[in-house]
Amino acid sequence: MLIYNFLVVLLLLAGCARTDEQPDDVPQQPDPSVATYTNPVFEPILADPTVVRDPQTGHFYAYGTQDDWGDGQGSRLVPILRSANLVDWQVVGQAFGEKPDWKAAGGIWAPDVNLVNGKYHLYYAYSTWGDTNPGIGVAVAEKPAGPFVDHGKVFSSEEVGVPNSIDAFYFEEEVGKYLFWGSFSSAPTQGTYVVKLAADGLSVPDLSQKVKIAAGDFEAVMIHKRGAYYYFFGSKGSCCEGADSKYHVLVARSENLMGPYLDKDGYVITDRGRGTLFLEGNARIAGPGHNARLIADDEGTDWFLYHGIDRAKGKVSSGASRRMLLLDKVTWRDGWPEIAGRVPSTTPQKAPVFQ
Repeated sequence: MLIYNFLVVLLLLAGCARTDEQPDDVPQQPDPSVATYTNPVFEPILADPTVVRDPQTGHFYAYGTQDDWGDGQGSRLVPILRSANLVDWQVVGQAFGEKPDWKAAGGIWAPDVNLVNGKYHLYYAYSTWGDTNPGIGVAVAEKPAGPFVDHGKVFSSEEVGVPNSIDAFYFEEEVGKYLFWGSFSSAPTQGTYVVKLAADGLSVPDLSQKVKIAAGDFEAVMIHKRGAYYYFFGSKGSCCEGADSKYHVLVARSENLMGPYLDKDGYVITDRGRGTLFLEGNARIAGPGHNARLIADDEGTDWFLYHGIDRAKGKVSSGASRRMLLLDKVTWRDGWPEIAGRVPSTTPQKAPVFQ
């Protein structure tokens, strides 16, 4: 009888246990409304976030750079989170079961996920620190939580003639599909570029048609269309030095997708040192940057999701910078976006509203 009771207790405890990674098909009540939130909205790590909304369920899915969170589960190959409100996030898995095979070695960095032709396209960088020939690939899934099937390389740095070709960003208009990319380098040809994609979004018909839109001191491009303008958001500074990270976000705008993009002072951002400051670190959060695209809630308020590092914690046990997921409201003044104080919020804030 004692053995029977002991087994019953074990079964009950097993039934109550849960891991932090939940299957995507678990039913979830659409209760997206929360009154307030406080940063971070997810930790320990979701670096270089991209966020997409599933039109079927209304849920948001966030994806981040491959990282070892220091929790004994090893390096997650593009972790995937899910939320109903941009505030409460749960891990639902990872995009890749194994690394793509078109490159000998590297990490899967800076994903960008979009609904393209009815399927989810995940553009990603394949690189290592100091890589002489990183590149950008694409994987495709029927559902936002995957599984993602790799479609291979879109282009390498050598093929496109742009050193450090990482940080892809997809943008679509009626006239076509476009891929933006680029990262730091002192090379004359370095910068942020844009090129037109094929109709299926999986390749570039003519790499020679690339257009430079920002100087080589920018990376992590995001383009947002509002009214008559296209807004360029880009990050500068060191991203990954723990509490000493100097990442920050600048903005510029253009009346044409291909540029020229001008900062608030009227300077073109194809010149180094330009851009209007949008977000920088404060006493608690270091290195805020590499943001997802803006998401509007049901009241029309725009929200900015990005990573930042708690200065008091810096790095996790694996040595990876503790780049947490942060959320802040964007307001618009005289045609330019702003975040309160130009720094991450660290006190309770009114949450996004979703019905």
